[in-house]
Amino acid sequence: MPSFPKAARTAVGDTTLRANLRHATHTIRDKRARAVAELDDWAALRRAGKEIKDRTLRHLDTYLLQLEEAVTAAGGTVHWAADAAEANRIVTELVKATGETEVVKVKSMATQEIGLNEHLEAEGIAAYETDLAELIVQLGDDRPSHILVPAIHRNRGEIRDIFLAEMGRWGRPAPEGLSDAPAELAEAARLHLREKFLRSKVGISGANFMVAETGTLVVVESEGNGRMCLTLPETLVSVVGIEKVVPTWRDLEVFLQTLPRSSTAERMNPYTSTWTGTTDGDGPRAFHLVLLDNGRTDALADEVGRQALRCIRCSACLNVCPVYERAGGHAYGSVYPGPIGAILTPQLRGTASEVDASLPYASSLCGACYEVCPVAIDIPEVLVHLRERVAGEGGRGHRLERTAVKAATWLLDHPNALAAAERLASATRALHPKRLPGPGAGPWSDHRDLPDVPAEPFRDWWKRNRT
Repeated sequence: MPSFPKAARTAVGDTTLRANLRHATHTIRDKRARAVAELDDWAALRRAGKEIKDRTLRHLDTYLLQLEEAVTAAGGTVHWAADAAEANRIVTELVKATGETEVVKVKSMATQEIGLNEHLEAEGIAAYETDLAELIVQLGDDRPSHILVPAIHRNRGEIRDIFLAEMGRWGRPAPEGLSDAPAELAEAARLHLREKFLRSKVGISGANFMVAETGTLVVVESEGNGRMCLTLPETLVSVVGIEKVVPTWRDLEVFLQTLPRSSTAERMNPYTSTWTGTTDGDGPRAFHLVLLDNGRTDALADEVGRQALRCIRCSACLNVCPVYERAGGHAYGSVYPGPIGAILTPQLRGTASEVDASLPYASSLCGACYEVCPVAIDIPEVLVHLRERVAGEGGRGHRLERTAVKAATWLLDHPNALAAAERLASATRALHPKRLPGPGAGPWSDHRDLPDVPAEPFRDWWKRNRT
């Protein structure tokens, strides 16, 4: 992926994309504002969510061991994955052990983060996404562009065309004469997926939360596909980031109020599925939990940056962000787009690549993301913190900036040299360019006029008129 500025420059020229994003984000955020306004204690819930998450992160080792003990006691098996490669290996071995060559999935950003689908495909295993938006992305050979609505960049006409062209290659084809009416599109997806639900013996999921005291995993969703993936397969494998643990059911209650209102603007999710290990005659016969680190421990060690691990993936910050609304999610080069992606991705992946080093700058620092975050992540603070880190690591632009600052510091410390420079600037003002040269400063002045240098330096004018 190119850096964010390069990718965004292409995205902002796509008028259809911008129209789709503007309509969707404005609709979602307006509904969210009304849903939140119904609660008189929203500020208290927000503060409680922040404090629960902070307490959990401070004692994460304790709660993860408690979770492992509870899951194991309930008949599940816990696996620890330090990085993406280890997580992919574990999941692949678990699927191969069943003898199956296909799996159904309920939306899991962690599996997208590690590239699980691509790894399974390379091993001869087909992974079928069952969330409607994820299905659209998969059929269209596309990438997610939003945390909550991965196909937010597609309109109904585009979705109909994808269904008609691609469903037949993946299974049951779309009905002939399919229109772009939402009900018809949903029905086509339901019929296409139903045969996969009834046939697949292995399910792969993520989890919104894990309750340490009981070993219970929680998935909230709006379509029912999650319920089908979690109950019908004989083997269930859940890949979950280690930060998703909460200590108790009482803690969970806070997030079951704030998450649906912040994400889908609903008072509660239509489907809230919970499962604890295995139970004879009910649900999967084997349950495996893969606890994923993949950079989270490194983020935890950063006292400022660790607050990104509070995130409950509601996507409220994306829907109010003026940068995301214009650039779209693909420009971020990550499964985590928008403001939260701009602070989470560089911590999980580091800032060595061009795109990761550019993400902390993908913001106007307006603060709207912080205002809507249900767990009070101060995203602007972390953005500035990460910008400082990127600048400290060097790079051509930052080296030039440091050189310019050092030169300016010396000049301001030597009045005689400053006066001479001012007189030289005035004497040569007719030769000055209208924009700044070079790849570093040039883009800044592409849309700004450089100020005209006066015919006489202020110091000389003052001496002549105020002697």
